[in-house]
Amino acid sequence: MPVKHVLRPSQYAILLGVMLSASVGDSFLKRGMEQVGAVNLRHLGLLWHALFNPYVDIGIVLLIGFFSLYTTALSWADLTFVMPATAFGYVVIALMGRFWLHEHLSLWRWLGILLIVAAVGFVAGGPSRTGHPELDRMDAGIGR
Repeated sequence: MPVKHVLRPSQYAILLGVMLSASVGDSFLKRGMEQVGAVNLRHLGLLWHALFNPYVDIGIVLLIGFFSLYTTALSWADLTFVMPATAFGYVVIALMGRFWLHEHLSLWRWLGILLIVAAVGFVAGGPSRTGHPELDRMDAGIGR
């Protein structure tokens, strides 16, 4: 039976971390790879060079953090509940792309981002099985 989302502050912090670590990590990777240059089969050595770029390194660390937080969130919540956190990261990515990476974002791209966020918000607002009463009882030491 679907239940209402009841999250602890630490769980909200994990979801916020999912959103920020993915979007900021991707932005750092982009900045670093712009400095490294185009990588293709003829220039695979540039990947080795990329490993020593501080922006790439920070991006990798942030994306490892993202994966850790994401798997943690999936351990106690439905995918359709956790995924919106990554989708809202599109807005952060768009803002970082525009103001930090100085990328041009057309009106169509902004509208596409807003459409994705609205659609994910619609899905996230539906019923969920994120609450797991049996796990809550186990955490409380009941039924051991």
